[in-house]
Amino acid sequence: MQSHETFPSTDIPHAASQRPGRNEAEAALVEHYPRLVRLAHLILPPALGRHRRVLAAHALVQKSLSSAAPSRLADAADGPTVPAQRGEPGPVLAWLRQHVVSAALRAAGRPRWSLGRTPFPTVLGLRLFPGAGGDDELVLESTLATVTPEVRAAFALRVLEGLTAQSSALLLAAAGVSAPEEVLRVAERIRSTVGRDAESLLHGAEFDPCTVQARPTDLLRRRHRTRLTALAAAVLLAASTTAVLALRPEPSERPAPSSPATALAAASARAADPGLLLRTPADRWSDTARVDLTQWPARGAGTGDTALLTRALTAWTQVTGDRSGDRTGVRLTVTPDTPASPPAAPARLLFAGPVDGSAVVLLHDGERIIRYAEPLSRRGEAAIGEPAVGEPAVELARADDADVTTGAAVALSRTPRGVRFLLAPWIDESAVRDLRRPDVPAQRLAVSEFGVTDPVPQAPNDCGRVPAMQVRSSTRIVEDHSFLLADLGELSPTHLTWTPAPGTGAPARQPREATSAAGLAAWARSACALQELRGTGVRAVNRWEFAQQSLPERAGRATWTCTRAESWDGRGRVAVAWEGPDARSRPVTVPGPAPEDTAACSRFGQHLLAGTYWTAPSGARYYLAAGSRAVTAITARGPVSATGRGPVLAVRANTTGSVRLTGTVPGSGELRGWGEGETDPAGS
Repeated sequence: MQSHETFPSTDIPHAASQRPGRNEAEAALVEHYPRLVRLAHLILPPALGRHRRVLAAHALVQKSLSSAAPSRLADAADGPTVPAQRGEPGPVLAWLRQHVVSAALRAAGRPRWSLGRTPFPTVLGLRLFPGAGGDDELVLESTLATVTPEVRAAFALRVLEGLTAQSSALLLAAAGVSAPEEVLRVAERIRSTVGRDAESLLHGAEFDPCTVQARPTDLLRRRHRTRLTALAAAVLLAASTTAVLALRPEPSERPAPSSPATALAAASARAADPGLLLRTPADRWSDTARVDLTQWPARGAGTGDTALLTRALTAWTQVTGDRSGDRTGVRLTVTPDTPASPPAAPARLLFAGPVDGSAVVLLHDGERIIRYAEPLSRRGEAAIGEPAVGEPAVELARADDADVTTGAAVALSRTPRGVRFLLAPWIDESAVRDLRRPDVPAQRLAVSEFGVTDPVPQAPNDCGRVPAMQVRSSTRIVEDHSFLLADLGELSPTHLTWTPAPGTGAPARQPREATSAAGLAAWARSACALQELRGTGVRAVNRWEFAQQSLPERAGRATWTCTRAESWDGRGRVAVAWEGPDARSRPVTVPGPAPEDTAACSRFGQHLLAGTYWTAPSGARYYLAAGSRAVTAITARGPVSATGRGPVLAVRANTTGSVRLTGTVPGSGELRGWGEGETDPAGS
């Protein structure tokens, strides 16, 4: 990577501390304006929304000019100077860069206060947002959204600006970062994960706030607001004539402050009031940067049924307050790691209406999905997973940080016919396919006017078929892509992704949607393992093919996989498996640890080494080992003693027993093996 620095890194704080004249600062700002705006845009929190984030980045850069010294004073103090060559960074750019970083970090720390004091460029009637990037840009944007503004600043300085670690640390310290070395270490981990493409990705359309797309705001709402403004002006004019009469001294007696118990009771009463339920406008999802459950409109034939909504809110409040459910007559079901607490504020209404013989209410409180169901008829058939006839039920499930994919569907009912889902408003197409038969085309899934699907079949216990939904998002959110969702018995279906095997000389690959022919063929091998994850609180599962190996005796090609299941609380469980050349054979799990939380097989755990015994068709026995793409050598010790260069190892073995594996990863030291137990994939 070519560095932009043309002066010693140790001189940056000194150069940045000298305030340039406004004429010099304006010239440098105009010349490097796109660069500085991109830097501010990268540091600002994505939670601002795309439109507000773009305008805030421009505002922060433009406001930096006001901190420059008056040109006459600067010129008098410094005397005549020779201007820097055009395009050559100098002390003025260093000063602007430090000022922009400091201002962006302050704004990110207190966005409402800081940005409220920074007048934005005026844009009326339009919404602005950068162009959409590819899959790699979206993955990087999602990664940066999970870290602190200080880490994003360090990442931008190292990758976007090309500063050295020392220069970046000095600049961050000058900007008020208390531990610049720590944030630089986190930024370096992200940089190593992205690889050599990090700089080109940051220069892509996804991170360019100077090349934007424009869309109109809600035209009907804007018209309505214009009328309301005129009406408000008339009311203010009438009210101003009597304002003096209202300016009377307040009574000397003040109400006593409420106790915590009183405040809690008042909050609970507000949360249980159906009239205070939040309702998102129908088309809000198509013009927002936050495409998640908060953008779902209220749908269903019962959204105006106050009695039903009251029963749902009352049941939620009472059953979570009582916890046992014995005195409430309501059954409570809570998915793993989900807080079972009563509502603390009015929730958002997502759905209310009849579904498969039950009245269902679906709510979202920002962190959880709440599903309430009560039978419509005592003579109706009880649904699978539902309580007995006449008994209502409340189900809670985590849904924090749900996005376009993990917030794309919610289960409404389960019957012998299958599972009905309520689809997100941004889903344009939906179909059902069998993961076990990737060559069979997906069958179109009918959807009602309220977004409720026809029943999706459930997977049988014998894994004869594994149904999954294949959906496509709308082009109105610039996220036109299809993805897979698998039902694992919870309210939210699980998002399935796939990371292909490393190519020769190719950079590290990122997880991608598994809807391609290769992705579907890969998941056909791992589909049966999904049943082991039912009811465990999984939001996404990625199948990573970390190595491929040519088997001895020309027996074909084996694939080594690591399947990582991410929970809603951020924890990840993994399973390493060996797959033979026969696509009809089941994967064989490689023995190894089973921690509840590990970084293995994630972007922060990209190094993996595993081994197993294998019996060839001739009857000869071998020990096989394979590592991820960064492994340059493998050593086996124990019953098998061998060393080989490269990421794979195959050695003849006439014994059994646990083998100790170590791999060499340049720059990371030794890598311990995952599997050390004895299995026989071909002979089983």
